[in-house]
Amino acid sequence: MSEPERRQIASESSLLYPGWSVAAAAFVGVMTSFAPIVPYTFSLFLNPLHQAFGWKRETIDGAFALAAITVALVSPLIGLLLDRMPPRRIILPCIVGFALALGSLSRLGENPLRFYLTFFAMGLVANGTAQFAYTRTMLTWFRKHRGFALALILTGSGVGSIWIPPATQWVIAHSGWRAAYVFLAAVAVCGLPLTALLIRNRPMDPAHEEHTPRAGATVGAALRSTAFWVMAAITILSAFSENGLVTNLAPILTEHGVTAQVAAFALSARGGSGIIARLLVGLLVDRLSAQRIQTFVLTLAAAGTLILAFAGTTFTALLGATLLGIGLGSEADVAPYLLARYFGRKHFSVLYGLTWTAYAIGGGTGPVAIGHLYDKIGSYQPRLIVGLATVAFASAAVSLLLWGNREKAVETEPESTRP
Repeated sequence: MSEPERRQIASESSLLYPGWSVAAAAFVGVMTSFAPIVPYTFSLFLNPLHQAFGWKRETIDGAFALAAITVALVSPLIGLLLDRMPPRRIILPCIVGFALALGSLSRLGENPLRFYLTFFAMGLVANGTAQFAYTRTMLTWFRKHRGFALALILTGSGVGSIWIPPATQWVIAHSGWRAAYVFLAAVAVCGLPLTALLIRNRPMDPAHEEHTPRAGATVGAALRSTAFWVMAAITILSAFSENGLVTNLAPILTEHGVTAQVAAFALSARGGSGIIARLLVGLLVDRLSAQRIQTFVLTLAAAGTLILAFAGTTFTALLGATLLGIGLGSEADVAPYLLARYFGRKHFSVLYGLTWTAYAIGGGTGPVAIGHLYDKIGSYQPRLIVGLATVAFASAAVSLLLWGNREKAVETEPESTRP
């Protein structure tokens, strides 16, 4: 290890280390990004939009699927740009575009085409506002505390999902769903100032940069590895079950006898429970086997999904949502950590973008499948949610394959960064 790398590792333990300011700005950006806003409030608009326009659930859920598919297609491109350009040049325009798209939903009419086009636009910029865009920057600032730093910025999504759903539900109840979309647009721009001021990659020591080649797995080598495809399979399965449940959670719970306000708090519990879990997992992956941690948290998420299949009381609704949040919220911390460990940072954002493609495939088909079955059956029967729980347990089972994977991990590689 070079002397500049030793100095970086030593300085990370200080609160005055500039990387922690970057992490704080990233936390705020993620807290007000696509990640906590759209998935966690989407189900709150299902009943209002149905009452306003008579749209079927499958029709409404199809807009979310379109956004997810769009995310799947554009994430590798956004990753390529993040690997080559200063992060602010990508993140800032995406925040502005996302806020404008959200605000435009307040002007919806009976034709669902505009609804679909808006969600398509949000899908184009979604990962430019979320943790995906901030993660590579964090990798340039941290080595010793990488797991904790990644967990810290990802808790921004959890914090956002604590207060954004009940606040949105309050606006819907008191001012209507159109005002709620304006409110969400205002929330979306809150991360703009700190991102503009602080988000930048860590400058490389000039002498060190001059004498170190850029190493790390190529994209082709990663795509030929078993580890990458195991990670992709885990992502697809977990996203299918999570998004299929979360985007329909409010009407599922209200149909089972839970009040609308408790359903909104269940959405908050799902996100909020992930905060402590994410920070704990972030500390643990710097010390223990990340693969084993991933299997454990995915199993917790599957158990939470199974409880929600039969949730008819406030207690069971909050318990199931909490376990779901602990599990899937923490799993999101482990995935980028494992990518960096197995394949290095040279093409990290492109590879991370491909895993988001996998996430979008699962996340887009889950809501549509549940919406289609609801329209066919006429209710959210427990067997539908048990099916999602089965898929979630399958993702935990697939993660066991990483335990025995012997492919050489690319633990370190020098980074040519830009301010």
